[in-house]
Parts: sequence; C-alpha cells; structure tokens
Amino acid sequence: MSKAHTILINRCKKGDEKAMLQIYDLYCDAMFHVACRYLNEEDAKDAMQDSFLKAFAKLESFTEDYTFGAWLKRIVVNQCIDQLKKKRLEFVASEISDLSIEDDDTNWDFDSEITKQHILDAVEKLPSKHQIVVKLYLIEGYDHEEISSIVDIPIKTSRTHLRRGKLQLQKLLKTHYNETGY
Repeated sequence: MSKAHTILINRCKKGDEKAMLQIYDLYCDAMFHVACRYLNEEDAKDAMQDSFLKAFAKLESFTEDYTFGAWLKRIVVNQCIDQLKKKRLEFVASEISDLSIEDDDTNWDFDSEITKQHILDAVEKLPSKHQIVVKLYLIEGYDHEEISSIVDIPIKTSRTHLRRGKLQLQKLLKTHYNETGY
C-alpha cells in the first residue's frame, strides 16, 4: 500500500469524513461491480453502501496484512451473501454419502471458442446455491475453507456445490456451443 494510501486510511480511522469520501470514491466502482456479480443492480447498490458503512465502522480491525481493497471486497461479498440469505436462499447440506466427487477443482478448461462472457452468462443460469459457490471459487478466488466460512456450509457441501455447478456449466456451454454452430 502506498504511503499516501496509508495516510488516507489512518485519517479515516480518526473519523475524517473527507478521507472517508476519498476512500469511497477510490473503491465504489470496483465494489459495485463485485456486488453485481451476486445481486441485481438495485440490491448491489444497497449492499455496497452497507459494506462501506461496515468497513468504516470496523476500520480499526484493518491491518496491512492485506490490501485495503481485498479487505473491503471480502466485506462486500459477505454483505451480498447476507442479503441473499435474507431472501431465504438456503444452502442445504447435500447428501454426499453416495456421491463420489472428484477433487478436480483446478480443471476449468473450456473450448477456446467459448468466450469469457459466455461463461459468465452461463454462471448466471445456475441454481443459486451452485452459482454462489462457483462465483466465490472461480471469480473471487476463495478456497473451499473460505467459502465454507463465508456461506456457512460444510466444506464438503462447498465441494459438492462447486462440482455440480461445474457439471451444469459444462452442459449449458455445450448446449450453447452446439446451438451457435461454432
């Protein structure tokens, strides 16, 4: 973090409203885009605003172990998850006793003809519980332990939702690939 950025954060910690506004201006667009990955535009605006309020209220807990942006992003993602939970989105622990899951989270290769936008569009079509885990894993870069903590589900359930989401993505993209004649 730059010295100017550190000074700005320290001013925020002292309650300097001008510094808070500067921090808001620096990060609001990026955090809005993060929130839009999980919520519609209107709800994303609310989540982003609530996230900044939480961040400023908890600024004393911020340490330079992480960048401020990464710290704030985690607050935004958690706020989005909280809003989804309020809408009664339920993450039910999956029955996994009969399920054999390959721990192949690293292979997300898609046909080179399929664009990033096609993948993102397909992710939006997944069931909510799979969509959230896929976004947290694939887009945000969280591991299963972190996802488990954020969404409050067992790690095995996170793996199951990711695996099922990945399989559904492959089906959706295969259908798209076949329909468009690539």
